[in-house]
Amino acid sequence: MRTNRRVFVVGGLAAIAGGAGAAGVDGAETGNADTAPPDAPLCLDYGLSFICNTARFNAVRFWVESRTIVIDDRTGASTEFYQCGSCKSENTFAEKGLLKEDNYDFLPILGDGQWLIFRRRAGVRGTYREVRKTEELWGKPVLKLHMAQRATPLASWEEIRDATAAGLPIVSRTEINSDATGLRAVIECPVKTMNISLEKRLYQVDTGPIAFPDLTKPYENLIECLSLAFVAFNASCFADFVVEQPTPVIEEGREVCKVYHYSRPFSLPAANTLYAIALPT
Repeated sequence: MRTNRRVFVVGGLAAIAGGAGAAGVDGAETGNADTAPPDAPLCLDYGLSFICNTARFNAVRFWVESRTIVIDDRTGASTEFYQCGSCKSENTFAEKGLLKEDNYDFLPILGDGQWLIFRRRAGVRGTYREVRKTEELWGKPVLKLHMAQRATPLASWEEIRDATAAGLPIVSRTEINSDATGLRAVIECPVKTMNISLEKRLYQVDTGPIAFPDLTKPYENLIECLSLAFVAFNASCFADFVVEQPTPVIEEGREVCKVYHYSRPFSLPAANTLYAIALPT
């Protein structure tokens, strides 16, 4: 693997990167989203993509922070999951005391007619993961998705360097697969941190959270395969991940508690692609 770390020609994702569009999610409406054939979506414009809900008690809007497309190559079926931005537990629309005293991080993922809700408290307690049907929470979600109108693949280190220095938004795609299950996935997200070594002519993506799919076994309910993670890569052929999970806190050789933390990093073969997004004119 190390001999390939200087290979900067990005891996191809031609099967899903040919055109522009936004695929719908079961149980959701696509609103005024840009559309195109479902087998050829370009990357989302993450500055303009939201999920708007319709419940009268709270028509909450979530920002789309990343998306994960899971494809079953044996059946041809594909499912898109939209990971939304995090917020805090709150007493919504209260006169005062808007944030809950026993506070926790709240992060939703939408896909296949369901919400996967993560609640991260100070320690490992309570309900960390919960799956609910969309109609049980904030009504039918409306996908306000917009595709990047001009997304240019970055095919060399020089192009990655120049797009980074120019302040252009960059979106990454990481494709992973499992021969055992016939599943593959494309993880797409805006690159929040891009490292550039002018001396070594190297780049390194470090970004998250993303919705990481466990492809090693079949899940009766596909959304259950997702976990929160960060992704890092500096070549086209592999990616490293670190997943949020119960992690012991050790003091003086003794476990004092467990918290949800990004821990136990691992590496997978992958095909990574970077896109520069043109600024509005």
